[in-house]
Amino acid sequence: MPKRYFEDFTLGQTLPLPERQVGRPEMIAFAAEFDPQPFHLDERVAATDLTSGLSASGWHVCALLMRMLCDAYLVESACMGSPGIETLKWRRPVRPGDRLTGSSTVIELRRSAKRPEMGIVRFRHEVVNQAGETVVLMENPIFFRRGAAA
Repeated sequence: MPKRYFEDFTLGQTLPLPERQVGRPEMIAFAAEFDPQPFHLDERVAATDLTSGLSASGWHVCALLMRMLCDAYLVESACMGSPGIETLKWRRPVRPGDRLTGSSTVIELRRSAKRPEMGIVRFRHEVVNQAGETVVLMENPIFFRRGAAA
């Protein structure tokens, strides 16, 4: 039984995301498989890049964010998926050893006009490193089933 339905979200509500530590081996493995640009694979090459050192692929950071969302609330909710991402901004590079945490803030709530069993929650997700620096910002709507009382 899901623990959270559409009606359980409130405008302005902030949901904390659990911490994830980013290891060098996982960064390089992800990049080798999905984003094999040199600055994601080798410190010596990366030192001459805008990132000033080895950095995680932005897509890896997005995958980490997805896991954080699942662990925080999605898996135990009545989530019905998402139609996509409206805004995605990589603000700072993620380095080996960084500890990431963050939050999801509800910025809009509306019932679906076409599907009465569903509501739409629009979130602003922010992930920060251990220094409190924002590394990624994302906004997107997520569909949630409405509770039985609805």
